[in-house]
Amino acid sequence: MVLCRGDVPYNTCRLCIRDSAATLPVSCPNQTEAFGYTDNCIIFYSNNFSFNAVKERPRWALWNNKNVSNITGFNNTLTSMMNTLQNKASLGNSELKSAAAQINLTTTNQTMYGLVQCNPDLSRFDCVKCVQYLIFSFFSKDFVTPTFIAAGARVITPSCNLRYEIYSFYGNLTDVGPPPPPVPVSNRSSTPQEEEIENFNSLQYSFEAIKVATNDFSNDNYLGEGAFGAVYKGKLPDEQEIAVKRLARNSVQGDVQFKNEILILTKLQHRNLVRLLGFCFEEEEMLLIYEFVINKSLDSFLFDPIQSSSSSMPWETRYRVINGIARGLVYLHEDSRLRIVHRDLKAGNVLLDTDFNPKIADFGMAKLFNIDQTQSVASTMVGTFGYMAPEYVLHGHVSTKSDVFSFGILILEIVSGQRISSFKIIGEKPENLLTFAWNKWLEGKAWNIVDPTLPSAFSTEILRCIHIGLLCVQHNMADRPTMSSVELMLSSSSLSLQVPSQPAFFTRSHTPSNATSQGNTSIRSI
Repeated sequence: MVLCRGDVPYNTCRLCIRDSAATLPVSCPNQTEAFGYTDNCIIFYSNNFSFNAVKERPRWALWNNKNVSNITGFNNTLTSMMNTLQNKASLGNSELKSAAAQINLTTTNQTMYGLVQCNPDLSRFDCVKCVQYLIFSFFSKDFVTPTFIAAGARVITPSCNLRYEIYSFYGNLTDVGPPPPPVPVSNRSSTPQEEEIENFNSLQYSFEAIKVATNDFSNDNYLGEGAFGAVYKGKLPDEQEIAVKRLARNSVQGDVQFKNEILILTKLQHRNLVRLLGFCFEEEEMLLIYEFVINKSLDSFLFDPIQSSSSSMPWETRYRVINGIARGLVYLHEDSRLRIVHRDLKAGNVLLDTDFNPKIADFGMAKLFNIDQTQSVASTMVGTFGYMAPEYVLHGHVSTKSDVFSFGILILEIVSGQRISSFKIIGEKPENLLTFAWNKWLEGKAWNIVDPTLPSAFSTEILRCIHIGLLCVQHNMADRPTMSSVELMLSSSSLSLQVPSQPAFFTRSHTPSNATSQGNTSIRSI
């Protein structure tokens, strides 16, 4: 496969390909796969390559080590430009999917130049998906961070590439024409790969269709407010009920969440994860369309004074919820083709279906790991205080054990019917739920933290869950069990449990000397 930059003249393109084709085998001798690039062209060969499919590896990222002066303004302009260019490039035809633009930076009297290009054989959705992957994978951790934005950078893969600079680096691009007409349907059977491509294309909804489904986002269909926008109920023409998250316009964080959810949820399928049905990305509108889960979120049943008082959750239901969340996390951490850390697991992000089976939702903050990767260091902090593991709060360390800690907090909340931030005054010392649970455990009075509406007939099972919860919230992440071990503990009552060590405390009077006191505030970035 060879591809020249969209603005490169024919003769320059031909010479670039000729020279690259001669030098690449020499640079990569005896290799069945190789990828090379210059400013004008890229060349890739492999014994395992399919056209019409996104290939994200191998990949390169190069950037200017010079920082920009106005980080916020530059980042907003860069994000807006890349979103515009990826949409314009994706509308290209089978000969060219490329777009370029320049924007004046009023604060620095400079001009930003940007270019996005996809392989012309990619579908519109795959082009957008490929570019969004580059933005999410590299912008968020390499050359765009809260304290540093490179003055110029480029990211290149065999399927798409992007570049921005504060100087002009491209010539005139051929105008991007409309998409080609639909290919007539043949009678031959589709290959699995073609079916997968068709499934991705079918994820995109028009804004007009969602306006109709939600009755123009009417107040009657309003379900609530999420971190980055409102959620509405809707109904498709086939009578399927949907939940639509309408992300706030001009929100950089909302833009990241939008891309993250699409990148992750399109590759996942599990009964204990909420299902993404599709998305809409038109002009300034960013919509995520999910299956409608009728019973709202877990926190409304545990903590809402009206809902919880009228229909207290029986223990059998709570135990089903605990087990379902555990299964969902095992899938994310170990059983899916990706390794994913949710990073914002809490009662508000667990939805309940008709039978009160839990579905983990809100993957906008999730962290995607390589399958052999165990931990990383986050450049920005996201999540909700109280549910966040101490090593993440103090040092930014992210791993699957971060979710294990959050799961332990959830167990204690489900058993007690109290929020982690609920305070009790014991003598002269305030205690949150975690501190209170640990102290009662040490005193041999763990039953004191249990929701009084729960019957003692289930005391053995309930106390075992408290024990497992305390194992999950141990201060040292190495001491916490994996989620697969937790699932085994929950399913096998005969399995002996270790004695938990002291958990991490976030209340001021019980904060370890090497920690800083934190509240229970929901945050998205620091």
